[in-house]
Amino acid sequence: MDGVIPLNKEIGQTSSDYVYKLRKVLHTKKIGHTGTLDPLVDGVLPICVGQATKLVNTLTGSPKEYEGEITLGRSTTTEDREGDTVEEKKLSQPIAVEDLNQVFQQMTGDLTQIPPMFSAVKVNGKKLYEYARAGIEVERPKRQIHIYDFYIMGDPVFDEKTGYQTLKFHVKCSKGTYVRTLAVEFGKILGYPAFMSQLTRVKSAGFSIDETFTLGQIEEMLDKNDTSFLKSIDEVLSNVPKHELTDEEWEVRVSHGGFLEPEIDSDKEDQLRVQRAGVTKALYKYDKVRDMWIPDLMLLNNK
Repeated sequence: MDGVIPLNKEIGQTSSDYVYKLRKVLHTKKIGHTGTLDPLVDGVLPICVGQATKLVNTLTGSPKEYEGEITLGRSTTTEDREGDTVEEKKLSQPIAVEDLNQVFQQMTGDLTQIPPMFSAVKVNGKKLYEYARAGIEVERPKRQIHIYDFYIMGDPVFDEKTGYQTLKFHVKCSKGTYVRTLAVEFGKILGYPAFMSQLTRVKSAGFSIDETFTLGQIEEMLDKNDTSFLKSIDEVLSNVPKHELTDEEWEVRVSHGGFLEPEIDSDKEDQLRVQRAGVTKALYKYDKVRDMWIPDLMLLNNK
């Protein structure tokens, strides 16, 4: 069984929980997820099975899209609704949509981000949340991220009683982005404490949320010997430019991990998906120094 499952992760479960459960359901040990989702976050979690586990790093590195909610007027220890209150500064009136949009625009492009203390980033061999639970503050490594799109969805809501304003948003971001931290930074620019009050991943590795399957649906389909929830490697990589190998290219070069000539008609800035009889065998990348296409990832057994 080789392929990728576009799983719909539910709130309350960890990404690792699903890997454990699917190992049992699919009766395979060769399985892995493509990017951790916090227990409070639901949505698209692609799961790689069999030979497709070789794609984990490739798919994890692709941009991801989320829809969520920011609450202005309060900040928390975890930067989401689970944490204790750190600061509260109530709004006396709602912030105008025009001002909110200005901040969204300001926060697109290349940004520098410091991971939250309640995260799995490691410092000196320990995860940050382990330090946080022990009440120890440590210096956190800065990381460069890219925000492709960040914009408001619908009308913001102002609660006169609590002094909080909530707004729904959509964001497309690079690997390693902490959306919780984006919410906090959003508030800082406006001069208010803030936290991420809800988040759903709506797209990852090319899969949209309407293409996903819950664990319950997968179990029901397996009872009927239906494995259509498992997407083939060719389907998952369908957006990568492809090249059908000649007999010589396959037998003499690619099957032995060899290079390919630079004349292959494909954008040399992209990966190249090489196929044999319509089946993807490897991903290649162009090496400017060698002026050759060189192996980037061997995917299937060389048969």
